[in-house]
Amino acid sequence: MADAMNVGVNLEAFSQAITAIQALRSSVTRVFDSLKDGMKNKETLEGREKVFITEFQDNLQSVNRDLNELERLSTLVGRPSESHPLHNSGLLSLDPVQDKTPLYSQLLQAYKWSNKLQYHAGLASSLLNQQSLKRSANQMGASAKRRPKVQPSTLVLPPQYVDDVISRIGRMFPDMSIELFRPNGTSAVLLVTLGKVLKAVVVMRSLFIDRTIVRGFNENVHSEDGKLDIWSKSNYQVFQKVTDHATTALLHYQLPQMPDVVVRSFMTWLRSYIKLFQTPCQRCGKFLQEGLPPTWRDFRTLEAFHDTCRQ
Repeated sequence: MADAMNVGVNLEAFSQAITAIQALRSSVTRVFDSLKDGMKNKETLEGREKVFITEFQDNLQSVNRDLNELERLSTLVGRPSESHPLHNSGLLSLDPVQDKTPLYSQLLQAYKWSNKLQYHAGLASSLLNQQSLKRSANQMGASAKRRPKVQPSTLVLPPQYVDDVISRIGRMFPDMSIELFRPNGTSAVLLVTLGKVLKAVVVMRSLFIDRTIVRGFNENVHSEDGKLDIWSKSNYQVFQKVTDHATTALLHYQLPQMPDVVVRSFMTWLRSYIKLFQTPCQRCGKFLQEGLPPTWRDFRTLEAFHDTCRQ
């Protein structure tokens, strides 16, 4: 059975084909990197266009060359035998009319699908068990009253620990002022003042950030009764855009096992707006587009982009 599996397979060509696939992926990555970087590092528009077109043509030629090499090697690899060690089901491959009764190939597909389903089900189960959100009707009975509720340890953090994490983050960024309030019990509300650019109200549940409202530096962040206003939007469109991007950032920075890392990463991302009106777009090189500065900040590199240039 093992010899039958290796019939018609050129192992040397197979190894070369893997190397060719890696080279093709690298050349395709260079093409997209060239498109992402765009035209820059030249003073004149003509110079930028010439350099960009030359680099883009070279990258496309590299992709074409790697693709042709991969197609050449694919013809030398050969077709392996479809025999797999599936116990007695492997005898189905010996059927002389396999094209008319493709039971063996269908069985292989079902076997692969079953393995993939089991893998994804295990991942989903582990994620759901971390949150422990069980709301069934049988918990309302007498048996549920006797059963103690098990709460995730990451959701129950002492206020002293939260205060210590926030104070450490405040010391990391001297140009960012963080004031902590507890208007309703242990839940924390942060008033983040970033230089003289903006103010952000960050509503937290323990160390988990629920929502963020960004307003201008000169806008009032308090309501008529003197409490922090956590609902009203900014009067300026630029800070409304920043608020939308901050909501997206909250969905991006998610690590339930290490909430302090999430808060520190979000504050690092928010601090990148310290030069909101002084940094040009990394794609088009302009400061304003449709009357707005580049309000998007990349989650990994923190580079500034206009909302349309980042797509």
